[in-house]
Amino acid sequence: MTTTTKKTTSRKKAPKAVEKLPVNPFTFEVLELASKQRSKAKKIEILKEYEHASLKSIFIWNFDDTVISLIPEGDVPYGDANDQSVYSGSLSENISKEVSGGESATGQDLDGRGKTSLRREYQNLYHYVKGGNNSLSSIRREMMFINLLRGLHPKEAELLCLVKDKKLETKYKISFDVVESAYPDIQWGGRS
Repeated sequence: MTTTTKKTTSRKKAPKAVEKLPVNPFTFEVLELASKQRSKAKKIEILKEYEHASLKSIFIWNFDDTVISLIPEGDVPYGDANDQSVYSGSLSENISKEVSGGESATGQDLDGRGKTSLRREYQNLYHYVKGGNNSLSSIRREMMFINLLRGLHPKEAELLCLVKDKKLETKYKISFDVVESAYPDIQWGGRS
C-alpha cells in the first residue's frame, strides 16, 4: 500500500495596493486615506506622497502648541440673524449634517462643485492665529472665518473646525509622531 502525501503550498497574499487619489486632492481626502492605513510607515508614505504646504499648515496649526487660535473654541455660530432663523443649529452642526448626508443647510454640495479647498485657501489661515494679522478686529476675523467655512467643501470646513480647536486626532488617526516623521522639515515651536 502506497500512501501519498499532498504537498501544500502556502501562497503569500500580495500586499494590498493603496488607493490613489486624484491630482490635487482635497486635504480631507489625504487625511482620510492616511488615517485608514494600519501602520505608521504606510501613514507616513501617504503623507509624503501627497505632500503640500496646505497639509503642513493644517498640521502646524493643530499640533504646534505655540500656534494660538484667535477663533473661539467650540461650535462656529452663524453670523446672520436670518441664517439663525432659517437653519437651526450652529454652522459646525450643519456642516456635520451635510457630511453625514443630510440636508444642505449651508448651501454646499457634497461633491465640492463650485467650492474652494484648503489647498487653495491655506495661505489665508494666518488671519486666524495669534501674530498673523493683528490689525483685524475679533468680529471681522470671525466673520472672515465663517465665510471661509461656507466657501469650503463641507468636509474641508469640518476639518478646519477641528484644527482650530486642536482636535484633529478626534476624527483622523494621524498622530504628531507620524506628522513629524513625514515632514522633518517642519520647525516646531516659536510661532507666537
